[in-house]
Amino acid sequence: MPIALLALTAGAFGIGTTEFVIMGLLLQVSADLHVSIAAAGLLISAYALGVAIGAPILTILSRKMPRKTVLLALMVIFILGNAACAIAPDFYSLMAARVLTSLTHGTFFGVASVVATTLVPADRKASAIAIMFTGLTAATLLGVPAGAWLGLHYGWRATFWAVALIGVLAILIIAIFVPKDGEREELGSLRDELTVLHRPQVWLGLLMTVFGFGGVFALYTYIQPILTKITGFSDAAVSPILLVFGGGMIIGNLIGGKLADRRLMPTLLGSLVFLAVVLGFMTFAIHDQIAAVLFVGLLGIAAFATVAPLQMRVLEKAHGEGQNLASSLNIAAFNLGNAMGAWVGGLVITHQLGLNAVPWVAALLTVFGFIVAVWSLLLDKRPVKTHVSI
Repeated sequence: MPIALLALTAGAFGIGTTEFVIMGLLLQVSADLHVSIAAAGLLISAYALGVAIGAPILTILSRKMPRKTVLLALMVIFILGNAACAIAPDFYSLMAARVLTSLTHGTFFGVASVVATTLVPADRKASAIAIMFTGLTAATLLGVPAGAWLGLHYGWRATFWAVALIGVLAILIIAIFVPKDGEREELGSLRDELTVLHRPQVWLGLLMTVFGFGGVFALYTYIQPILTKITGFSDAAVSPILLVFGGGMIIGNLIGGKLADRRLMPTLLGSLVFLAVVLGFMTFAIHDQIAAVLFVGLLGIAAFATVAPLQMRVLEKAHGEGQNLASSLNIAAFNLGNAMGAWVGGLVITHQLGLNAVPWVAALLTVFGFIVAVWSLLLDKRPVKTHVSI
C-alpha cells in the first residue's frame, strides 16, 4: 500500500470529522444558540450545500494547479473555517463558518480520489478509493464520538478547536508524504473538460448518489435525539453508540471497495438494496435498546458499502477529459444527498409525523436511488449515444 495513499487518508479523516461531528452536538448547539433541533440540523444541510456549490467551482479554478498544491491549499481553508466555527458568536455566524469550511470538501475528495487511482494497478482502483475514504469512516469511528464527548464536557466550541488542530496535523502529513505530481498528460481546454457533462450516464450516476446516499443522512442527522428521546439512552451513551456506527462504516467501506473491483454494478445494486432494508427495519429497531445498537452498526456497514461503487461508477462513465470534474461533482452529489436527507428528516419531525417516522422515510429515498441505478444499468445493455447536445 503506497504511503501516499495513507497520507490522503489522513486528510480525509480531518475533513470527515468536521462534516460529521455536528451530529453529536445538535442538542448542545441548539441549547446554547437558542434554536430548535430542526434548525440546528440546517447546519448539516448548509455544509452539504456548500460542498455541492464549491466542488465544481474550485475544481475548475484549480484544474491547472499541481494536485498536491490543491490539497494543501484546501486544508488551509479547512483550518480557518473550523477556527471560525469555534468563535462564532451566534447561529448565523456558525452557519457561515460551516459553509466556508465546506467549500474545501468536494474538491479535496474529488482530487484525492483521482490521485488514489493513480497510485495502484488498474484492478485495485475501487479499493484505493475505499482506502482513502477510510479516513472518512475513521472520522466517524474516532472523531465524531470524541467530538461528542468534548462537547458534552467542555462545550461544543472546544470540539471545533480540536478539529482545527486535526487539520494542522493533516496538512503536515500531506506535505511530507504525498509526492509532487509526476508527468501529467497535457490538459485540454475547459470546453473539452466540460464535455463530461454531456454524458447521460454521468448524470444518472450523480442522481443515484444523491438519492441512494441521501437516505443515510435523513436518519443519521437526527440520530442523537432518536436515541435519547425514543430509544431511551442517556446523552452520555450516544458517543459509544456512534463508535458502533463508525466501526460499521469501516467494514462496509472496505467490503464495498473489494466487491466493486470484481463486479461493479452488482455491488452497487446490492449495496443500495441492503441500505434500504436496514433503514426500513430501523423503524422498529429504535424502540429496543439492543436492537437499536445492532442496527446502528448495520447502518454504518450498509451506508459506506455504497460509497466506493458509487464513486467508481461515475469515474468509469467519465473516462478521459473531465474525470477530475466528474469525481468532484459526485462528492458534491453525496453532500447534496446529505442536505436533502437532513432537510427531509427535519420536515418529517416538524410536520406531525415525528422522529418515529424518520427511518422509513429515509428508506424511501434510498429506494429511489436504487430505481435510478436500475435505469442506468438498462441503458448499459442497449446502444446509446455517448454524447448529447445541450
